[in-house]
Amino acid sequence: MALVIRLRRHGGRKKPFFRIVVADSRSPRDGRFVDQIGTYDPITAPPKITLKKEQAERWLKAGAQPTETVQKLIKLATSAA
Repeated sequence: MALVIRLRRHGGRKKPFFRIVVADSRSPRDGRFVDQIGTYDPITAPPKITLKKEQAERWLKAGAQPTETVQKLIKLATSAA
């Protein structure tokens, strides 16, 4: 089972809100997930990113691969703190 860290879309039409989740790579974008480790709200200015850093580090050490977007968000969240 290959784990990925990716965005899960919520919110209405033209009002996106994303949750950062750890999921099986075979599950659909908004389908089942293993753990929720943060949120991303691109509508606010500046965009709001919340991340449970210790859980993110644990999943990365366990071999979960982040998508390009999530990798950028993790970098932004850790540099802002």
